[in-house]
Amino acid sequence: MTIAGDSVCGNAIPCYNIAHMLTTPPLSLYIHFPWCIRKCPYCDFNSHTLKEDLPEKQYIDTLIKDLTLDLSSSNNRTIETIFLGGGTPSLFSATAMAYLFEGLNQHLNFAEDIEITLEANPGTVEYQRFADYRAIGINRLSIGIQSFQADKLKTLGRIHNSEEAINAAQTAHKAGFTNFNLDLMHGLPGQTLQEAIADITTAIQLAPTHISWYQLTLEPNTLFHKFPPALPADDLIWDMQEKGKELLAQAGFQQYEISAYSQPLRQCHHNVNYWQFGDYLGIGAGAHGKMTAINKQTITRSWKHKNPKDYLAAHHSFISESKSIPKNELAFEFMLNALRLYQTIPVKLFEERTGLVLSDIAAGLQNAQDKGLIHWDKTHIIPTDLGRRFYNDLVEIFLI
Repeated sequence: MTIAGDSVCGNAIPCYNIAHMLTTPPLSLYIHFPWCIRKCPYCDFNSHTLKEDLPEKQYIDTLIKDLTLDLSSSNNRTIETIFLGGGTPSLFSATAMAYLFEGLNQHLNFAEDIEITLEANPGTVEYQRFADYRAIGINRLSIGIQSFQADKLKTLGRIHNSEEAINAAQTAHKAGFTNFNLDLMHGLPGQTLQEAIADITTAIQLAPTHISWYQLTLEPNTLFHKFPPALPADDLIWDMQEKGKELLAQAGFQQYEISAYSQPLRQCHHNVNYWQFGDYLGIGAGAHGKMTAINKQTITRSWKHKNPKDYLAAHHSFISESKSIPKNELAFEFMLNALRLYQTIPVKLFEERTGLVLSDIAAGLQNAQDKGLIHWDKTHIIPTDLGRRFYNDLVEIFLI
């Protein structure tokens, strides 16, 4: 069905007329570190087992070169957040990280209140390294705990044990981090409700400011997908999730995204920028970026070479693929991100970030409302509890 106000291309595919001008969204920087000590069987991120000495200086020199080539599209915009992800960024020494930030400071304008997050593996934690990271300017950590149960950690292929997981959080406090996240999974092979609750209870007691509490999924191109372990029944997983949410709420953690809970004002601003369809530069092997070109009224996604050797050997361009988002896919792209957030979506934000107008998605919105998945009017779009529970069904409504 053609939405009022649209023109129509061949094959009856709506051709959106961009009637609202794109505006410049906030800009973040993502930096990918592709190496791990061991590849976890559930991980579908671009990570590679480290089989030789870590090429710290070579990789950082390459990151800075990659950044300088990307900067032509940024128009000297201020960087609001930085996220150092992986892989395992905490494999890199504090000396290497200091060298990286020297390079970043030469090329970028940082916001005064910039959030800089580093992902850390409990198996690579030591006090001095954390303290040195903090001195460099890294002000937020995301620590990949996943579980505090020894048998579950073994099943997940983690290199740390429960004591090291607890020590990582305690070390973060001692090193001066007043803002850090703990990653936890539920729905693990053989996991009971009591074990899941013990994990979330232990995490809360460690006093992080943010907890990511998410269900294990068997992603394509992972060992778990090829050789699926037996997971708990759906009803049990639901009980784990709901009881965990209840305990988090009692401890003052507010759910602001499908799997993200934070103390007041401690949301991950970097991820919120993703979910609000903001812009981000992506440097490093396998990193991807999204940039809005106001002069062209286009939004472009880019992907860097995934294999570390290919990335390090790149001479003229680190980009393996780049494409502008077609206008008829913009609504889906926006909703795929924004509907993850547990908050009202201003129609103005949708129009400014996509260049579309409300009438372009009116039919989809009405369809979703008729199914009880959202409420909407001329100014706001509000997912219902049912819509949040059936997120995948909701976003598919906007897929053309």
